[in-house]
Amino acid sequence: MRISDAIIEKLLTRSGVATPEQIKALKEEGVHSRRPLQDMAIEGEIINNKQLIQAFADYTQIPFVELDPGNIPSDVLNRIPERIARQYNAVLFKVGDDGVQQLAMEDPDDIQAVNFIQKEIGVNTRIYIATSENILSALENYRGDVNQELNEVIDIQREDTTSEQAVNEQDIAEDSPIAQTVNLLLEYAIRSHASDVHIEPREEYVQIRYRIDGVLKEVNRLPRNVLGALVSRIKIMSNLKIDERRVPQDGRFKLKVAGKQYALRVSSLPVADGEKIAMRILDESDQAVTLESLGYWGRSLEIMKLAITEPNGMVLVTGPTGSGKSTSLFSVLSILNTPSVNISTIEDPVEYRIPGVNQTQTNEKAGMTFANGLRALLRQDPNIIMIGEIRDGETADLGVQSALTGHLVFSTLHTNNAATCLPRLLDMGIEPFLIASTVRAIVGQRLIRQLHKTTRQSYTPTAEEKEALARVFNLGTDQNFSVIHELEKRALAEGVGADLPLSTDENGILTLWRADPNDNDDDAHNGYKGRTGIYEVLANTQSIQKLIMGNATSSQIQAQAIADGMVSMQTDGLIKALRGETTIEEVLRVSKD
Repeated sequence: MRISDAIIEKLLTRSGVATPEQIKALKEEGVHSRRPLQDMAIEGEIINNKQLIQAFADYTQIPFVELDPGNIPSDVLNRIPERIARQYNAVLFKVGDDGVQQLAMEDPDDIQAVNFIQKEIGVNTRIYIATSENILSALENYRGDVNQELNEVIDIQREDTTSEQAVNEQDIAEDSPIAQTVNLLLEYAIRSHASDVHIEPREEYVQIRYRIDGVLKEVNRLPRNVLGALVSRIKIMSNLKIDERRVPQDGRFKLKVAGKQYALRVSSLPVADGEKIAMRILDESDQAVTLESLGYWGRSLEIMKLAITEPNGMVLVTGPTGSGKSTSLFSVLSILNTPSVNISTIEDPVEYRIPGVNQTQTNEKAGMTFANGLRALLRQDPNIIMIGEIRDGETADLGVQSALTGHLVFSTLHTNNAATCLPRLLDMGIEPFLIASTVRAIVGQRLIRQLHKTTRQSYTPTAEEKEALARVFNLGTDQNFSVIHELEKRALAEGVGADLPLSTDENGILTLWRADPNDNDDDAHNGYKGRTGIYEVLANTQSIQKLIMGNATSSQIQAQAIADGMVSMQTDGLIKALRGETTIEEVLRVSKD
């Protein structure tokens, strides 16, 4: 909803979020850039959109409502046809005991829209105001069961499922059943919060699998005869060659669902039964989150905050593919992104777009490798450099030289833990004294599924389970366990599992947590909902530097780091399991060597 500058000025003054000087500066900047004060206030983080709408509701005496899409009855919703609801961004969400119909709108001042809707549903209506994003998410309820729609669309093609059919232009046109199938598959994936979509040809069918919270799950099987048209349609959307089936191809396209923009990274690969398609889903509307909300706490958070505020040096993030390295770096760069610094990146591919950051995509065919791109970046007067991945000695050497010459450098390495990263740099030919003097911190990380907080179940472990935990997590002595107890107390103090009592005392474990396997409501999957990180952050202390100079092994470096106070990934996972954030099984699934 567009609000006039005069009213925005009144709202900012009434709410006390901006001083007269700040409002004057925003107005002047708006005049220069020819943009409304509403946009300037939100972009300047003076106020967010929800707070602004709430302030406007208070000013106009129109009640504000935050809709819960899961609690809108379908018979009430469908009183307004979907076409009209989407046209006017309006949702009928409740009928009171007195028969009054409760209508949420993005712009209640649109008299024409109000009159038109009341002709459809009657004038016995009470109007509320809601944010545009909230209404768009509620409008998705019109779609019903996307999986059922998918089956209905594909049913017409289930004849002769084993034979391939020739692909013609009608099969892959915008309004064809195949195009509807692709759209529904992607929409269902986004609504399921999947990170990846796999379309995999099998001998007798096409298997559709989504990766949800890091775990692959089969969601559908399509008839074999749609494979050719399905792959061709995705290739057209991704600007790939539809007649090339012998070599892998990579592409990308964008999609809008419920008002949010998503970028999809597409990879095709010839396999024995045809062509396999894998698509990575990236939510471009995602805002950077804080380190705390990513799962950092305690000493790990302290070291990370100190390392990213250094004027120069190198911060490395390690872990396998899909462990959240890009998300961590995206959040750090967003924290550091101010008008006073020049941030430049070289990535393959550019996954997250950050306003105000100069992001460069590698192109091997054109000779734009990480090393060549980094050389070019150094001539662009950067303060902070992010290298997507250090893959070879040349890139590693340039990164170290950049850190030596006054730049703050961030990058990723594919190693199993933080300590292994240092010998890996030595293997790449970097001199030990250079590593010791430039590396500020190394992060090892994994992603684990979080327990659904409303259905998680507590239980008392048996003596056998306690013995097994002691072996796995090396909790053999009372002294070791007192350390775990103190760590849990610190985690609680910093808000990890803040609504729960302690699960340990000085003598051992009192309580553990498990998932409800039957909980698949409210976006949960077998009792899990969402993911968080487990981390180990290795600070380059003087004792670690001595080990680097002596070409020490990764196990020696790991032992010294723990002696210096580092919390290992597995221990971080154990603390989060004790705090009810996840389960012991989930920690072991991602961290056990």
